[in-house]
Amino acid sequence: MILVAGATGFIGPKIVHALRAEDRPVRVLARKLKDAETLASWGCEIVQGDMTDAASLRQAVDGCETVIDLVAIISGKPEDFQRVMIQGTRNLLGAAKKARVARFILMSALGVSERTKDLTPYYHAKWDEEQAVQASGLDYTIFRPSFVFGADGGSLPIYIRQVRWSPVVTVIGDGNRRLQPIWVEDVAAFFAKSLSTPGAVNRTFEVAGPDVVTWDELYERIRRVLGKRRATIHMPYGLVRAGAAVVEKLPLDFPLSRDAVTMLEFEDNVTDIGPALETFEIRPITLDEQLRRAVAA
Repeated sequence: MILVAGATGFIGPKIVHALRAEDRPVRVLARKLKDAETLASWGCEIVQGDMTDAASLRQAVDGCETVIDLVAIISGKPEDFQRVMIQGTRNLLGAAKKARVARFILMSALGVSERTKDLTPYYHAKWDEEQAVQASGLDYTIFRPSFVFGADGGSLPIYIRQVRWSPVVTVIGDGNRRLQPIWVEDVAAFFAKSLSTPGAVNRTFEVAGPDVVTWDELYERIRRVLGKRRATIHMPYGLVRAGAAVVEKLPLDFPLSRDAVTMLEFEDNVTDIGPALETFEIRPITLDEQLRRAVAA
């Protein structure tokens, strides 16, 4: 049995689907049972629980051989990251050890490192999670995906709507920072294949797509796929950060926070995907194919 925590978000259902496609038994941890109805229809066992409720985690991991931890928040107060991600992962690790779980798989993020751990609460939490997993004594695999693109969630549909409907496309910064997006089903494929890949044990893999582009180049490719001509305006990081500070105080589900701007500004979000490709023999789809699939959806 495989316990998946954080399965009801954007990436989680794709990972669960990949596991069920291999006929693997999956148990899903859900705070609200209603959120997991689709996963239940795929044959998953649903258990109600919360990363902040250690007792519910002990019950959830009972009888499981593998635990997959996808839980994360992208905005909030530092204490929220401490409670949900840092302590939550420690709670889950503790339950997994008591249940004698054989394997723990963690979703981290590209850009997480000792050098960046104090840049934002999100990076700090992910770094702490990685350290806790590595020190747990459990066999583990850690994945650090880059920007994850998909047709039904994440940031790509927002970028596509910008180009499709706005006469002017706004790009944060000078547009020259680089990124290396990966398709969400490819991320799911890495997670699923890690269970049957001995070379994945006790290793950390950075996973991304095959194409490295600047933000300006990304928007140009989106324009080309949509057949749109749009002017571009570059917004200074400081101005966007100030705007995000205002939006954070409003009751809006807005994807851009001050921390997100800080991470965008800090450095390129790119990596060498050679080790992951060699270990898993998975070839992620190109960026142009990602865009075609998203636009066609």
